[in-house]
Amino acid sequence: MDHQNRTAIVTGGSKGIGAASVEVFLREGANVIILDKDQENGRKLEEKGKGKSLFIPCDVSKEQEVKQAVAQGVEQFGQINYLVNNAGIQRYSKVTETTEEEWDLVMNINLKSAFLCAKHAIPHMQKLGKGVVVNVSSVQAMLSQGNVGPYVTSKTAMLGLTRSIAVDYAPQIRCVAVCPGTVDTPMVRWGFSQSPDPEQVYQECVDMHLTKRIAQPIEVGEFIAYLCSDKAAFMTGQAYRIDGGLGVMIPGSKRD
Repeated sequence: MDHQNRTAIVTGGSKGIGAASVEVFLREGANVIILDKDQENGRKLEEKGKGKSLFIPCDVSKEQEVKQAVAQGVEQFGQINYLVNNAGIQRYSKVTETTEEEWDLVMNINLKSAFLCAKHAIPHMQKLGKGVVVNVSSVQAMLSQGNVGPYVTSKTAMLGLTRSIAVDYAPQIRCVAVCPGTVDTPMVRWGFSQSPDPEQVYQECVDMHLTKRIAQPIEVGEFIAYLCSDKAAFMTGQAYRIDGGLGVMIPGSKRD
């Protein structure tokens, strides 16, 4: 992958899949604009970039902050080639137990932020005549566990946003969705901690993947960087699962 002289925006870029994506882009020669509210980790990544990364504290669910951050990034690096909409949170509740405030919080961070960042980043890609938007959805856009109504809804809606962007801005702009299975991120570890027996939940997650392990963030980061590269130039409008075979085998069936 050759990302020399190209610039990526990564939302939720201070940790987890976002931070892994930042590291891969930097390794492959890109400049990276990191948008996140986590200033401690964001500043550390900025330092590691040695002038090729810029951390901007930003609430990506607020349009004015997104608009200003994109403008600041363009001023620093001159262009936007890729947008990785990775920012997201997990909350556990059924629809009948979800408060309006919690519903809005999940939708704003997981979905509205992707819309806002695309709205303000795509015009800069259009000036170049080329660009890529990657929306980080989830395998739960296709399959669902229980008790995650707002999260599943937000991640499923990202697939519609992906198709819409792909259709409306073709052929100059490509847009794809990445749908990870369980990934060892701070968000997933927080989810494990909500259980009375976190180790049991961890093992259940391991067991439900055909790979018999959960993914590391760098594995998803590598895939995201590939999708942005010219090697993936014929890929648009689709959702790609990187899920260790989650949901492939019929529950209760045996392989032997």
